[in-house]
Amino acid sequence: MNIIKIRLSAMMFLQFFIWGGWFVTLGTFLANNLHATGSQTGMAFSTQSWGAIIAPFIVGLIADRYFNAERILGFLHLAGAVLMYQLYRAENFDAFYPFVLAYMILYMPTLALVNSVAFRQMNDPAKDFANIRVWGTVGWIAAGLLISYGFSWDSQQAIAAGLLKNTFLMCAMASLILGIFSFTLPETPPAVSRGEKLALRDALGLDALGLLKDRNFALFFLSSVLICIPLAFYYQNANPFLTEIGVENATGKMTIGQISEVLFMLVLPIFLKRFGIKLTLLIGMIAWALRYTLFAFGDADNLAFMLILGIALHGICYDFFFVSGQIYTDSKAGEKFKSSAQGMITLATYGVGMLIGFWVAGQVTENFTGVDGHLWKNIWLFPAAFALAVFVLFTLTFSKEKTSSSEELLPQGAIERG
Repeated sequence: MNIIKIRLSAMMFLQFFIWGGWFVTLGTFLANNLHATGSQTGMAFSTQSWGAIIAPFIVGLIADRYFNAERILGFLHLAGAVLMYQLYRAENFDAFYPFVLAYMILYMPTLALVNSVAFRQMNDPAKDFANIRVWGTVGWIAAGLLISYGFSWDSQQAIAAGLLKNTFLMCAMASLILGIFSFTLPETPPAVSRGEKLALRDALGLDALGLLKDRNFALFFLSSVLICIPLAFYYQNANPFLTEIGVENATGKMTIGQISEVLFMLVLPIFLKRFGIKLTLLIGMIAWALRYTLFAFGDADNLAFMLILGIALHGICYDFFFVSGQIYTDSKAGEKFKSSAQGMITLATYGVGMLIGFWVAGQVTENFTGVDGHLWKNIWLFPAAFALAVFVLFTLTFSKEKTSSSEELLPQGAIERG
């Protein structure tokens, strides 16, 4: 590996170390440190969606036109370090929320920026990108292992002592390092000329709306938005659930999901080629229903294996639906609308879909919260039933078809989550 690839790999490692270092334990922190309600927790998680909605304006209309990608990446992470420190200092939810909203508005555009910096340095992205992007997943895993096994911040005693707030201090330091490091990355000048016409439709992916005239794609688009509701339950509730019922080193154990994601990424192109897009997407959907059923009936003692299996299903849940969905979108878009189509599906899922999902998750969680804790079985059965309903809808309405060039498209697939 040459020096540029090492630097790009370090960039990816820090990028997703930062995200995994606070986002996984956010729900647990809010409930125990700030005594947030389910609705307030949903508001905090939905800042990711607001960031995803605003990101195209920052990247497509500013970064791609006026500034080098590595410089704006550095600026955003330096500003993020300051905001992370403010989150560390927050004493209540009212003080916390404005800073987490500001942070996610700045962080979400950096996901596209690190990809831009990486792609522009590659002669063969289809070959090289996966080897660099995988270090982002390693960074996410490293953060979880450090929290659980390095510092034990998610132990019952540490949570009671309020030590989870240290995750924000750790991520502030990592963000500061990445911010400074970004200015040393290879120059990545704007890809669009300043004199070129402002393309708001391109940045938001609106040029690809014509794809919705295709019945199958419209059904896939609707299903993608709907399946984000069960997805939101995992991000918002999994860590609080595991810690509340007494699972030790819950954050570290949740990294099994990221390991699973890498492993299933390897078999996805083979599966797509052999069985087609419909069956692949359906397996991804039913995996969500199975995962939440395992969570509903598992426990931290004799049935702990059900919880571990539910975590390990993350690779199927995420790769077989969201990554294969990106591949399907690319194959339907054609050369002219590839970027616009990916922008549209990202806006619909991480933006609108997750915004709805976090709100629903917050309402359901709050509804099943009692004086002695949460009624987790009831909470998990809701997204299980919802995912099953989406599965049935998709089974009955989506016509069987195949995608093309899945092997070539796969490395650019899972770029949003570590």
